[in-house]
Amino acid sequence: MSSEQNSRLKTTYNDQDEIARSKPQLLPRHIAIIMDGNGRWAKARGLPVLEGHRRGVEAIRETIRTAGEWGIPYLTIYSFSSENWNRPESEVTGLMNLFKRFLRQDLAELHHHNVKLRMIGERAGLEPEILSLIEEAERLTAANTGLHLAVAFNYGARNEILRAVRRVVQAVQEGRKSADDITDADIAAALDTAGLPDPDLVIRTSGERRLSNFLLWQVAYAEFVFPQVYWPDFTRAEFDKALREYLSRDRRFGRRENAPKRQSFYHAK
Repeated sequence: MSSEQNSRLKTTYNDQDEIARSKPQLLPRHIAIIMDGNGRWAKARGLPVLEGHRRGVEAIRETIRTAGEWGIPYLTIYSFSSENWNRPESEVTGLMNLFKRFLRQDLAELHHHNVKLRMIGERAGLEPEILSLIEEAERLTAANTGLHLAVAFNYGARNEILRAVRRVVQAVQEGRKSADDITDADIAAALDTAGLPDPDLVIRTSGERRLSNFLLWQVAYAEFVFPQVYWPDFTRAEFDKALREYLSRDRRFGRRENAPKRQSFYHAK
């Protein structure tokens, strides 16, 4: 990066930080993160895959703290997809143990910091111990009013939409709803994320640029940022950088605006 670009980047970041402080309504209300690259991070260092997942949990903790410090009201993290069951048995077992350990060890701290925890995804078929931990975490933090943390576990967006449609169909069959009166709001209300605002910003680490069956209904108008780091290396600096990229975007939602587009510096060299 040239000295001129660095100066422009610093000025833009400072301006955007000032905007974030003085006009918090410009910040995303809801950030959704696809935490990708734990295995590749470990492989690049000659470490076991599970060590990459363990380091990924540390990145989750830092991200939760950073989101809270920025005043982001809603954060959703993609922790375990319904397709992840197809991974090697030893890796799946390790991931389940990490998830249970996270709930046991971090729940008290999350509750202390007023975080409200919510799990989204298919619960049918989960082992009783995991289901019990999920229900206890939701029950303990139900009245909290701080950061709303949604953890997508055993989650697949197509499955979520299918289950939502079935609920709406059942309402029609039971005479509680007319088929002609079904709206997109009815579908949204039947999703696992009912009551949450749609994500404004989706972050996927590792440089991959795909959704991988994540929040397909909800991200229709979201902005996307793709940091070129694996998830364990997603630090506060990377979070801040993604937010600044978001602040450089013009969100028009299909409208035509005359205002000039602000320049993005996320990929400045």
